[in-house]
Parts: sequence; C-alpha cells; structure tokens
Amino acid sequence: MTETIKSKWYYQLLAAPLLLLMMLPLSLLYLLSDMLYYIMYYMIGYRKKVVYTNLHNAFPDKSAAEIDAIAKKYYRYLIDLMIETYKVVNLSKRELKRRCTYDEASVQLIDSFYQNNQSVIMVLGHWGNWEWGGHSFMMHHPYPSYVLYHPIKNPFFNWLTAKIRMRFGMNLLNMHLAAKKMIALRKQRTITAFIADQTPSNPKDALWLTFLSQPTPVLTGAEFMAKKLNFPVAYASVKRLRRGYYHVSFKLVTDNPAATSENEITEKYTRLLEQDIISCPETWLWSHRRWKHNPPTSGAAEK
Repeated sequence: MTETIKSKWYYQLLAAPLLLLMMLPLSLLYLLSDMLYYIMYYMIGYRKKVVYTNLHNAFPDKSAAEIDAIAKKYYRYLIDLMIETYKVVNLSKRELKRRCTYDEASVQLIDSFYQNNQSVIMVLGHWGNWEWGGHSFMMHHPYPSYVLYHPIKNPFFNWLTAKIRMRFGMNLLNMHLAAKKMIALRKQRTITAFIADQTPSNPKDALWLTFLSQPTPVLTGAEFMAKKLNFPVAYASVKRLRRGYYHVSFKLVTDNPAATSENEITEKYTRLLEQDIISCPETWLWSHRRWKHNPPTSGAAEK
C-alpha cells in the first residue's frame, strides 16, 4: 500500500548524472564531501544564520568557540549525510548491514512484538542517518514497514527520494493520509515510522514542550494513532560511530498506550531524542527552521 509517486519520462535522464556519480566507492565520495564542505560552509554559507541561531539557543551555556566547533562538524556531517542518502541507489544489502549494526536487546524487543502478532509504531528524529537506519531495518526484521513522509515540493526530487527510499521494500505513507491507511492496515502486523521532530504546519494544534532549552511545538500524531490502535511505541536511535558507520538501537516507550496519560508518550520520546542530540549534537539537522513559530501567548511551554 505504498504511495504512488508521479513520474515524468525525463526523470531518469535527469537522475543519470547523480546515479553515475554514486557508483563511485564511498571512500572517493567522502573525499568529494570534504571539498564540498569548504564550498558550503566558507563560500556559500548555506543557512549559516539558521544553524548558528539554533545552536546558540539550544546550548546557551556553550561558548562561541564551542558553538563554532559544533557548527563546522555539522556542515561536514551534512554533506556526508546527503551522499550516504543517495549512495543507497547502488549500495548492496551486505554492505549496508556491515555499516549499520544493531543492539541485540533491541532486536529482541521488536521480535517479541512480532511473535505476539503486534504492530508497532516507531518514532525517531533527524539524528544520525535515519535513512540508512530505515533501510537496514528491512534486513533485520520480517515486519512490513511503512514510513510517513512529507512530499518534497520539487516533483523531480520527490520522485527520486521516494525511489531511493523504496529500494529495499520500504512502503511510503503520505503523512496527510497516514491515519486512514493505518486504520485500514490495523489487522496486519506492520511497523510504522514517524519522524518525531518535524515542525507542525499548525502550531496551535501542537503540544508545546521545552525542547533543547526553548519552547517547541511537537507533533502528537504518533501518540494519537498509538492510543487509537493500542500499538506499542518504540523509539529508534541511529548513532554515528564513525564516518559511514552507525549503530541502531530501540527503547520501549510503552507497550500499552491505552494506559498512559495525555501527552505522556509524546513527552517521553521527545526526551529520548533530546538526550541523543545532546550526546552528539553535530549529527542533528540544525539547518532546519525548527523554531520558526512563537509559543502561545496564553501560557508557557511545558518544562
């Protein structure tokens, strides 16, 4: 039940140069990444104001030198991440499994849900390589896997990104239609991934939490669907070990959503993500305008 992504006859031609470039080994692509870092950071200054503002606000106790060090590491990682994302077009399953290891206890957690004939809601953030984490998951678990996505405005890149994400069997669900389709699939064993740190389109309907030292609107869709369907919720962490290598682990948020209090699930996985970001800040998506909305005037964000 994956989404149908519209394609044009010339998309393959447009993609050809990028696909040919991705045929190079990662060792050479990382050399290219090193060169692109200098262009992006020193010459273009891609979203520098956004990145530095986000970092200063998130870590008010860090010095200017510390913020600058994190920012530079972030830009280096951002280029690596883009290359790794598109490298999936010709990365073998064997190579991906070698580069994404799994915590055994976490694998057993997900396996236990599968053996109990339970579907699972997985939440994660833009921390580490969430794309490789999703692809490698398909090779470790028998669950039919679905991921919510927000369509990219550029139709060509929307098509290309979707093709890459579906390479190893991942199913895509348009976030605006996901609830209806999850209900339709409720009698099947599935795992559905929600990206937990996207900015809500309507902050008035969001839950406001203090996240990374500042009031932040948080999406509550994962909690809503977990309670509606009573699916267990797990948090996925994709930690970068070194360049091109990651370790994936899962933490149980709840195995009985119906018994949780209001916003308990959302706050718990938000705190888990926050801990990950603090532990390795350079691998989170700081160029995203996460705090573009102001908090409600009637009340402060939760602490």
